[in-house]
Amino acid sequence: MARRRSLPARLFRTLGIVALGLVAACVLVVLLLRWVPVPLTSFMLQDRIAALRSGGKDHSFEHDWVAWEEISPNAAVAVVAAEDQKFAYHLGFDVESIDRAMKEAKRGRRLRGASTISQQVAKNLFLWPGQSWVRKGFEAWFTLLIEALWPKQRILEVYLNSAEFGRGVWGVEAASLRFFGKPARRLSRQEAALLAAVLPNPKRFRVDAPSGYVRQRQAWILGQMSALGGSAYLDALGAPEDSSRR
Repeated sequence: MARRRSLPARLFRTLGIVALGLVAACVLVVLLLRWVPVPLTSFMLQDRIAALRSGGKDHSFEHDWVAWEEISPNAAVAVVAAEDQKFAYHLGFDVESIDRAMKEAKRGRRLRGASTISQQVAKNLFLWPGQSWVRKGFEAWFTLLIEALWPKQRILEVYLNSAEFGRGVWGVEAASLRFFGKPARRLSRQEAALLAAVLPNPKRFRVDAPSGYVRQRQAWILGQMSALGGSAYLDALGAPEDSSRR
């Protein structure tokens, strides 16, 4: 007769199976999203729920997924220049920026963001707002998966389609249509830089009524776009498979 396992042993085995199942599920979902367009993210869903709870007054929801070829290179270079200039070369984390932010926090300064585009994609797709260590842990996990399973160009494609550019305006296509009356593939350098300029706080900064600060940031981004080499910078990114463009 087989010896019956103790309760702690059975519990440990069950927890191990559950943990492995969750890991496998995460890997499968992230791998699937390497090719499948993302119609809705966690942040979009939370925004919709908040709007419904408030009665939906004065709250719109605009989002149109477009493939990489339907996005102006100006938009891609602009968000890299604004948010993560080491994007093409890091493995998901800007260690120097994180270290600098931690040192400033120890000096009593406000903890500033040091998130890469990859981290922002992980957060937008799967997580929730906040600065807790639990959320940061999940963010690091999904960032590692995304960097391991997606080419850089796919990460940037998803970012451009899921970033918020204004209250209820999600993705570069919806933003371009709303603010400039044209599809994202026709964005100029100036327009792309203006969109990127509001990314730190799209609920506060406005594309359609830019403040002096936003205009200054737009000018700075335009300079950084040139310093990066313009659209030639994108040559350093690996192209996603054709199926991701459908």
